[in-house]
Amino acid sequence: MSVPEQFEGFMIEDSKNWSDFKKQKFTPKKFESHDVDIENECCGVCGSDVHTITGGWGELATSPICVGHEVIGKVIRVGDAVKEFKAGDRVGVGAQVQSCMQCKMCKSDNENYCPNMVEVDTYMAPYKEDEGHSDKPMKDSSGNQIFSQGGYSSHIRAHEQFVFKIPDNISSTDAGPMIPLVRAGCGPGKKVAILGIGGLGHFALLWAKALGAEVYALSHTPSKEPEAKKLGADHFVCTKNEKWSEGLEFTFDFILNCADMTNEFDIATYLGTLNINGEFHNVGLPDKPLPQFQAQVFTTNGSKMGGSHIGSKKEAIAMLKLASEKNIKPMIETIDISEEGCKKAVEKVKVNDVRYRVTLTGFHKAFGTGKN
Repeated sequence: MSVPEQFEGFMIEDSKNWSDFKKQKFTPKKFESHDVDIENECCGVCGSDVHTITGGWGELATSPICVGHEVIGKVIRVGDAVKEFKAGDRVGVGAQVQSCMQCKMCKSDNENYCPNMVEVDTYMAPYKEDEGHSDKPMKDSSGNQIFSQGGYSSHIRAHEQFVFKIPDNISSTDAGPMIPLVRAGCGPGKKVAILGIGGLGHFALLWAKALGAEVYALSHTPSKEPEAKKLGADHFVCTKNEKWSEGLEFTFDFILNCADMTNEFDIATYLGTLNINGEFHNVGLPDKPLPQFQAQVFTTNGSKMGGSHIGSKKEAIAMLKLASEKNIKPMIETIDISEEGCKKAVEKVKVNDVRYRVTLTGFHKAFGTGKN
């Protein structure tokens, strides 16, 4: 199958015009022995895409930039060392595309926490030669540093460790982000609260219920109660009520915080609802710092606070297997990819006008692909 020398993507030039996408060509990383080339079919739109292009998480490391890290497509070429995939496989790529594969973390199914500079996120990360093991920057024919570019694009190139097969009974548009609930011990006998019922939160409700936990949905939007219960919540708590936590002291074994406005939260109140040694775990990452609070709030119940990066490949495969076996169906709205389509999608996510996840589709028409 033919692979173009340059890929195409819908890209932005700067954070001041963060929703002004233009279709442009870009040079992907050099094709190496563990790489998998994928012709993209669709891509989810995540809040992290918006945090990046608006500059909320910092200045753009390169420009123009193509975001998107929930990519589904078809394998069209594999490197000489690739053993798991072949041309024609339907696969997904998440928020990371490379790591050193040699350190303690990488060798213990924790490649998503690789401490070396070799780790490359799916977009806006610089590449180095020799699959990242050289100190020499990877450059294009004009001498410019090559950065990773995301999934609002015709193709993506990723190390095989960060590519995973999609089960046949999961549609491409439904294949979504993995939530770190298994490591947290989420299962039968556990009381798990999902805080923030948006894109991530709605997936978390689905996974928590499928894993057998007693599930609480915490939201400041009371109108979300019917849908939250449809997604798997056994209980709904409206946090808009000032006294929402009364009666919930020492209740939750685990709170998964999917909201991205944690900087405005009364953290002590949330920690007070945790059971002994319970955890408040952050996957929603706000633009602003967390609020200050006294360290003593941890001592009343031995609670703790943490966060996580993406799941490892082992965890991603397990989640896809669970979704396949339990026939998990997220709530998705689709928008055809184009300059206007990308603009509409990120602007909807920015103002939380989504129920509950947007997937960009129509890639073959937009890029003239799908002929392989």
